[in-house]
Amino acid sequence: MKMLVTGATGKLGTKIVEALLKSVPASQLAVSVRNPDKAERLRARGVDVRHGDFDRPETLDAAFAGIDRLLIISADGDNDTRIRQHGNAVAAAARAGVRFIAYTSLADAGESSIFLAPVHRATEEAIAKTGIPYSFLRNNWYLENELGGIQGVIAGAPWVTSAGSGKVGWALQQDYAEAAAAVLAGVGHENTIYELSGKLLTQEQLASALGDVLGKEVPVRQVDDDAYADIMKGAGVPEFVLPILVGIQQGIREGALEIESGDFDKLLGRPAVPIREALARLAGEIASAGSRPASGH
Repeated sequence: MKMLVTGATGKLGTKIVEALLKSVPASQLAVSVRNPDKAERLRARGVDVRHGDFDRPETLDAAFAGIDRLLIISADGDNDTRIRQHGNAVAAAARAGVRFIAYTSLADAGESSIFLAPVHRATEEAIAKTGIPYSFLRNNWYLENELGGIQGVIAGAPWVTSAGSGKVGWALQQDYAEAAAAVLAGVGHENTIYELSGKLLTQEQLASALGDVLGKEVPVRQVDDDAYADIMKGAGVPEFVLPILVGIQQGIREGALEIESGDFDKLLGRPAVPIREALARLAGEIASAGSRPASGH
């Protein structure tokens, strides 16, 4: 049985591949990447490194050839770009005769009103239409998405949000990665949907947990969307990213990520890492990165 992971040199993809290599021989694992040079370390470990570009379908035909089980990691970009790219990947999987497709989706993708949802809804529908057995991994929210805010708090800033009392099921990328690896390498996951979520928390509860980890009070500043955009712009966020961040806050405020389940337990035999432990890991990584000498040429 040969399995393949797309986007394997990205942050999530790297973690998924490492999780897979703990349970399957490297000879059974292939990766599809836009730049194979970035995957030389995987090639050296016996992983089959293939060139695959979601914007060049002809490369995907070669990348997916002979693959039994495929994990499509959702791409980056605007919604239209991602829908097109994901559609190319799904069509190539069908042409290649892939027998199982797992896909990293979004919480409640079929019904969600959050602005990111159309990408995942369209991709899930495209996969289902192929008739190929599937598993939709509906990831709630990566705690790593909050690194900027955590760094700000460490530097003395308040926790700024326009998400109101909306709740989020934050979990570490590592948890999502291990769940994806379990599905791709496991059995009995045909035509399944997993809502993968940590314990639901408000922004205040997250900030409180962060304060416990850092040993200090973390004030929460609730603002409206316009003020949030202004504050993010002042923090150096590029102009084109601002509507994305505001849209996420709006979606959270409206309850789009208030989806909790026991599916981590089903796939990993445990819940997601508790939020304080998870935040302590990220704070430690930030501190470690800050203590490293700057590299240069």
